[in-house]
Amino acid sequence: MEYERTDVVDRVELLRAYAYGLCMGAADALPGVSGGTVALLLGFYGRLIAAVTALTPGRALTILRGYRPERRSQARDALLEMDLQFLLPLGVGMVTAVVFIADIVSSLESSHPVALFGFFTGLIAASAVALYRSLEITSPSHVVAGLAGAGLALLVAADIVELPGSGGVVIFLAGAVAISAMILPGISGSLILILLGQYVFLSGELSAFVHAVADLVGGGSLAAVVDPGTTVALFVAGGIVGLVTIARVVRAALARHRSVTLIFLVSLIAGSVPAPLHNIGESHAWTAETMGLTAAWAVLGAIALFGLEYLVGGFDPE
Repeated sequence: MEYERTDVVDRVELLRAYAYGLCMGAADALPGVSGGTVALLLGFYGRLIAAVTALTPGRALTILRGYRPERRSQARDALLEMDLQFLLPLGVGMVTAVVFIADIVSSLESSHPVALFGFFTGLIAASAVALYRSLEITSPSHVVAGLAGAGLALLVAADIVELPGSGGVVIFLAGAVAISAMILPGISGSLILILLGQYVFLSGELSAFVHAVADLVGGGSLAAVVDPGTTVALFVAGGIVGLVTIARVVRAALARHRSVTLIFLVSLIAGSVPAPLHNIGESHAWTAETMGLTAAWAVLGAIALFGLEYLVGGFDPE
């Protein structure tokens, strides 16, 4: 009976972690509230950060050496420290949500770009307002951080500041920055991708990869998997590097200069508000009708964000 009870508890914990991952993935796949903020709201942010921080090359080597009988206890301890029983189902949940939303975005991007990116504009603007409410700008350093964050985002959105390199280099760097942002409170990973001009492309590549793999099972072509699969692999590789580098730097900044760092991050969101409009301009002339439809969808996006904020009792990046 005791074993059965333990097994049921383990399954419940796995399902809970998977559900947490679905919530985080949905938040990060849409440019509004970040997955880190969702983790804060649902009460598992501390465990998430502890588990991610424990993902080190040293522990990975310890686990790989666990095939030796004399090293199995150390490998078991390393597995427990990395909290993989929590991270793995969480990660699967995040991937499930991201793949599902990427497929929707890929379809809407070509059929209803005004609705899609107008809605995103409202989400971004409303999330900036919601997060600014919880911050206090009380010193010159706060003002400088806010102006720096908003200014940097505006320069990137206007293509004045660009990522170095092209092709695979950009995808790798985008993965490093975006996945780092996914676990931080305040800024969404997808918002970073929109700002870098990679959101639509990567959503399409992920959707194409998933469909190509599904077709392969039914006798499809392996060649159809390779191209989008390479893009996905580069992005994931960048994300892994970002988790052990950029994310740690930002967490250190939050620990030492929390208020200034949060103001900078939230100001990045505020400066990113015009970024989705660039996607609309690529397919539509800015007529009065286009501007009116964009504004209407932006209002809907803002209402959705503020409605979510009301339901959960407020977003607090602190």
